Amino acid sequence: MPDTAPAAPWVLHPDRALPADPVTRPVARQILEATRTLPIVSMHGHVDAGLLSRDEPFGDPASLLVVPDHYLVRMLVSQGVPHDALGVPRLDGRPVETDPRAVWRTFAAHWHLFRGTPTRFWMEHVLVDVLGVTERLSAATADAAYDTIAARLAEPGFRPLALLDRFGIETIATTDPASATLADHAALAARGWGERIVPTFRPDAVLHVDRPGWAQDVALLGERAGTTIGSYRDYLRALEARRWAFVDAGARATDHGHLLADTTPMDETDAAAVFAAALRGDVDAAAARAFSAHMLFEMARMSTQDGLVMQLHPGALRDHDPHVLAVRGNDVGYDIPVATEYVRALRPLLTAFGHHPNLRLVLFTLDEDTFSRELAPLAGVYPAVRLGAPWWFLDTPDGMRRFRETVTDTAGFANTTGFVDDTRAFLSIPARHDLARRIDAGYLARLVVEHRLDLDEALETAVDLAYGLPRTAYARPPAGTVERATPAPGSDRQVAGA
Repeated sequence: MPDTAPAAPWVLHPDRALPADPVTRPVARQILEATRTLPIVSMHGHVDAGLLSRDEPFGDPASLLVVPDHYLVRMLVSQGVPHDALGVPRLDGRPVETDPRAVWRTFAAHWHLFRGTPTRFWMEHVLVDVLGVTERLSAATADAAYDTIAARLAEPGFRPLALLDRFGIETIATTDPASATLADHAALAARGWGERIVPTFRPDAVLHVDRPGWAQDVALLGERAGTTIGSYRDYLRALEARRWAFVDAGARATDHGHLLADTTPMDETDAAAVFAAALRGDVDAAAARAFSAHMLFEMARMSTQDGLVMQLHPGALRDHDPHVLAVRGNDVGYDIPVATEYVRALRPLLTAFGHHPNLRLVLFTLDEDTFSRELAPLAGVYPAVRLGAPWWFLDTPDGMRRFRETVTDTAGFANTTGFVDDTRAFLSIPARHDLARRIDAGYLARLVVEHRLDLDEALETAVDLAYGLPRTAYARPPAGTVERATPAPGSDRQVAGA
């Protein structure tokens, strides 16, 4: 049944997501308190750099909280609510619902669908603790909540840059295509934000040669790099140049969203042949997959020279419904996890670079079967490898617990990155970090009450997971350890002493 508004004010329980048993919960409270006010290090986000640079007031509640949030949209669509009713645009420009209050009412009337989901946890935090909504969301309270949120968003203290301070965000990384001008980051740096707001290099659009629009994206890559790309070597030089432009703009990392984790390198002649065929529009799926794998290897090689942390999150079959893709475009909730293999797939990359002092490879997964069998053993031996936080469909209270329970035996804590949020929803960033800190407090408290950790160790580890490890995982290499001169493709790829 849909929610009805309760008589009592909407207040979040201080012990939410902490262990239920009375022995562990007080210890978890104490551990959580040690992390509650720590700064947020948000190094894997998708907040638009332009939104931060413009620093304009947010729009209405629906366009901010509902329309762009694929977590919300996919749940409502699964229960028969059409995209049009949620204001999700059509590529052909045909009309959809444009009244933000109507979109908000549709969402509020279906609030009960989110019971037990992490979306419910995040949205409650945003609505109650950030935006000041005082009654549980429902059809009956939709308009009152809308008015409260709209008034709050109009306050000067709720502009994007002011929220960085309100949320305690020490550093935030945006995610930007390889061809990005980085003009918004330059503008932010000129205003003194260059150390707090940094770009991330996301080259997916130019690494998958069978992707629609690939040739145009490669031409734009060359334009941004100040060159014309007519050959495979031109292409590599352009990528290297763009990576250095990102480094100069403050970037700490690259980000790669391939379907597979395969990193098998190609002979340079074969890679050049595939590249040339792709420019002609004559490349098959097998060759395209091989080239994408090869380019992950090349991205790792480049990271050993420019020091950018390499983030890899394979395993999402994008745009599962081709009709929805054709009508709505991507990022509307139809990306679905698939089984992913890492051990053999990453072996070429790790054989070549797994002991290189300048490579930090952060691995994410949507396939939790790999937590203990593949990912933890890899991170537990290769100095270059760290495990990213549970991501996307696993970014849940139980998913986070399972992650800690299955990887800690082999990888420990230090071979993880701590919590790394992955969201476009700016206002949910503190909610996601709060949830992660609560789950880690509960896990560490259990180790304390089982006499597997002393309390002082648990407190220290909690601070590390919330703050220390993300800062360390995404730190720039020490001065003098990276250089702009890059060896020609095909040169010696082995690491001396590995």
